[in-house]
Amino acid sequence: MRTTLNISDALASEARAHAAREGRTLTSFIEEALRDRIARIDATTPIEPLPTFGDPSTSRFLVDIDDRDALWDALEARRTGVE
Repeated sequence: MRTTLNISDALASEARAHAAREGRTLTSFIEEALRDRIARIDATTPIEPLPTFGDPSTSRFLVDIDDRDALWDALEARRTGVE
């Protein structure tokens, strides 16, 4: 994919210099930098646990996931905090 980026002259010069020292193209240098940054963000983003309903000790669930309307109601209650 071809795209245009607006970055400062100083940053572009520094990136070109790093790429040249490594014998790489500016494109490959920027691609790697973006991949590294995205990987760090993904690694530190907490994953929110799925909601649970019912009493785990009895294995009785309060929402039947086959009942689409009940499931949407439970998810909406969780989102708004109103049950």
